[in-house]
Amino acid sequence: MKSVSIEIILAVVVGVAAWAIVVMSGSFGPDAETTTAPVASRPVRDAPGGGSFAPADVADAHWPIFRGGKALRGIAGGNLGDSFKLIWVFHTDGLVKSSVAVGGGKVFVASADSNVYALNLLDGKRVWVFPTGGEIEAPPILADGMVLVGSTDSILYAIDAETGGEKWKYKAGGQILGSANRVRIASGKTWILFGSYDKKLHCVDASDGKGVWAYETEQFINGAPALADGKAVFGNCGSCLYVVNIADGTFSRSIEVDAPIVSSPAIVGSRAYVGHYDNEIVCVDLLSGKILWRYDDMDGPVFSSPAVTDDYVVFGSQDEWVHCIDRKTGKRVWVFRTGGNVDSSPVVCGDKVVVGSDDGRLYLLRLSDGAKLWSYEVGQPITASPAVAGSAIIVGSEDGTVYAFGPK
Repeated sequence: MKSVSIEIILAVVVGVAAWAIVVMSGSFGPDAETTTAPVASRPVRDAPGGGSFAPADVADAHWPIFRGGKALRGIAGGNLGDSFKLIWVFHTDGLVKSSVAVGGGKVFVASADSNVYALNLLDGKRVWVFPTGGEIEAPPILADGMVLVGSTDSILYAIDAETGGEKWKYKAGGQILGSANRVRIASGKTWILFGSYDKKLHCVDASDGKGVWAYETEQFINGAPALADGKAVFGNCGSCLYVVNIADGTFSRSIEVDAPIVSSPAIVGSRAYVGHYDNEIVCVDLLSGKILWRYDDMDGPVFSSPAVTDDYVVFGSQDEWVHCIDRKTGKRVWVFRTGGNVDSSPVVCGDKVVVGSDDGRLYLLRLSDGAKLWSYEVGQPITASPAVAGSAIIVGSEDGTVYAFGPK
């Protein structure tokens, strides 16, 4: 593995990290399939916004947490069609780099303008706005009737999802860039877990915002913790993947992956999948602590969190490609080239993959072979991860706008 200076690491982490804060064969190179059209100088929009969804399209719309569930697998229920149209847009006054949350007929958006917005899912109209004390990159999540989101002001906010009023806030010791996660414990209480630039993974009681425990690491924590089987799994800038006991915040094990981790892992069974700064994604056995395989057939760091199905691991890289590899072997299945870095974390819904790119496009790819089915250009980088809820795809962009797409 090539060495990386801490100055470079910190510069990249602070400037680019998102939450973010997650099956291939053949050769990888210039002859790999690409279906990307040139990016135009202006956004091409097939609708002006200001429309609304048919109630049937969003009747079951639910995306309450970053990556769709507490294991952070990036899987959405249902199935998507092959083509979409723009239904509505909502403009904020800052970059939208985080995934939105969807639930209760609302879309919850965090922006670098320091505000959290609740929008009506049907038409994108603002329901309420909640100000924080800093820019927000962390995706909001829903739990117990609240919106929970961390800010660069080092505070985790709990906001009433209906009214937009503050329920409580918890002060960490550093900025919060990654999503929180949630778990229901045996007593029936909900605990909220999140990482911070104070180098700690925090656990907070959702009922009152009081700290339960904090586990300290040696470096900044950028991504979200994945939760499964009583364990919290997360990475940091010190090149370790940590496993911590949720019940009491005690150390279980750490796995050295040789490079800083700025994305979030995904858990399936006893295995975790995560990309890192040294152009690689790894599969780790959480029981033994062993790395089962490494995939390094790429030319850029991985800031994208993987979507993990029963068969595949799909993720983006700063080499401008979307990669799909076999979950069991780590061998390539296909690659798809975009026109920019892929820091957006893909979502798999049925036989489709939805992912954004720094080339300013949102892509819909076929899961089996990576063929492009549809794309839409917004004109500015899409580093945010899409939310797939019902028949809707909702994603933010660095132009400060949230775009909602429905079936064409």
